[in-house]
Amino acid sequence: MTVETKFDLSADTIATLQELIRINIDSHDNLIYASQKIEDMNIASLFERVANERDIQAKDLSKYVALNAEDPKSEGSYYASFQRTMLSIREALTSNNNYTVLAEAEKCEDVIKHAYEGALKDIPGSAMNAILTQQYSQVKQAHDHIRDLRDTYKND
Repeated sequence: MTVETKFDLSADTIATLQELIRINIDSHDNLIYASQKIEDMNIASLFERVANERDIQAKDLSKYVALNAEDPKSEGSYYASFQRTMLSIREALTSNNNYTVLAEAEKCEDVIKHAYEGALKDIPGSAMNAILTQQYSQVKQAHDHIRDLRDTYKND
């Protein structure tokens, strides 16, 4: 039995990291897009800060994929592009811009939060657990902040 190390990750762990890289790229891209669509500079700043965290997370995970002689993902998904299009349509149809943008951002944050929860469940004992747990903590904190902020605009 071989013990997994960060320099000798299993195929399952690498596949999970690749998916998390893609989802972090999607989250980054969606948050940057949302930061450009929202008029409230405090919310835009929050989105930019969280997008920066996602970029750092993707780069950190990419480093470990590369250490294992694999090419890390470098692009997000077509689904994320679709989400940005839907945000534009919803934004055009509603007058409550802050709530709409926050609601869409929170949906995207749900995706990344669930991806990290799944990764931690699917590859328990991985050499990457400490890193994934730390990143999940950041993801959950950002998700909860965006969700709570969205709720403050719900009745405006």
